[in-house]
Amino acid sequence: MRHTILLSILTLSTFLFAEERIEPVPFGDFETWTVRYIKESRLLGGHTKTLYVPAPTDTIRENIPYQYGQHGSPWTSSNAYAKVAGVEKASCTTYPEKRDNGYCARLDAKLDGVTVFKVIDLKVFVAATLFTGQTLEPVSQKGANDPYGVLDMGVPFTQHPIALLLDYKAIIEDSNEITYAKATANPKKKEGRDCAEFYVYLQHRWEDAEGHIYARRVATAYERIWNTVPEWQNNHRIPIRWGDITMQPDYQDYEGLNKHPFRAINKAGKLVPIEEVGYGLEAPTHMIIMLTSGRYEAFVGHEGNTLWVDNVRLVYHME
Repeated sequence: MRHTILLSILTLSTFLFAEERIEPVPFGDFETWTVRYIKESRLLGGHTKTLYVPAPTDTIRENIPYQYGQHGSPWTSSNAYAKVAGVEKASCTTYPEKRDNGYCARLDAKLDGVTVFKVIDLKVFVAATLFTGQTLEPVSQKGANDPYGVLDMGVPFTQHPIALLLDYKAIIEDSNEITYAKATANPKKKEGRDCAEFYVYLQHRWEDAEGHIYARRVATAYERIWNTVPEWQNNHRIPIRWGDITMQPDYQDYEGLNKHPFRAINKAGKLVPIEEVGYGLEAPTHMIIMLTSGRYEAFVGHEGNTLWVDNVRLVYHME
C-alpha cells in the first residue's frame, strides 16, 4: 500500500512539473559580467574603482556612461558612475562571487566613503540592489540627492508568469537600529529593523498627451527575508499573484500601489514618475524585478546585510 501511495505521489509530481515551463531571465545566471574601471578624481584620491554589470563578458577602461539595456541584458544595479560638479566617483555594492564552478551575484549593504584631500570624510549608506531597468549615467548632483531620479524602472514585458524562481542565501543583521547616512561625517542611528526583499511588479502602462506615465498593477510577487539564511535555498519559489492583491488573505500593505517613487522615460525622453492608478487584468507592458539587501528608502538601512542570488527564472503554465 505504501509503495502504491508513493508511486501515486511521484506520478502526480511529474504531471504537475510537466504542466509548467521555466524560462531564465537573461543574464540572471550571473555567469558573465561587464567590468568597468572608473578612475576617480584627484580630489578624492585618484583611485581606480571597479564596477560590474550582469551582461556579456567585456572590459571598459574609460570614465564613460554605461548604456544599460544593450546586448540584451535587462539588469542594472546600485553600482554607479557619478560626476558631480566635475568630480568623478564610482560606487560598487553589487559584484560577482564564485559559487561552485560558476558565479552568483553578491549584494552588500554598506557605508560608502567619500574622502576629500584626506581631510573631509563623508559617509553614504547604500543598500545593494539588482533590478530590471537602467541607470542614467553619469549620476549628477540631483541624482546623488535623489537616487530614484536617475533610475528608469522596468523593461518591456508582455508575458504571464506565475512565479519567480531563484537561488539565494542571506546575512541579515540582528539589530533594531538602522543607519542613516546621506553624505555626512556623522552617520545617525535610528530605531528600525531592516531586511532583504524580492519583488516583481507587472504593470500595464500608458502615457497621456502631456507625457505623464500611468500604470495599473496587473500582477505582484513579494517576499521579505528577515533572518539570516546561511545555506543556499535553491529553486526558491515566490508566487506571482494576478489582479487586485488587496483582496487576498496574505496581502501586506508594503506590497501596495505607489510604495516606491519609481520613474520611467516618456516618449519625449524625460524621466517622469510612474503613477499606479489601480489594479487590472490587462496584458502587462512592463516588468520590474527587484532584488535588494535592504527595504528602506535611500541612505537608510542595516550595515552588514548581504544577499547572494543566482539563477533568476520565471515560471509559466504550459500552453
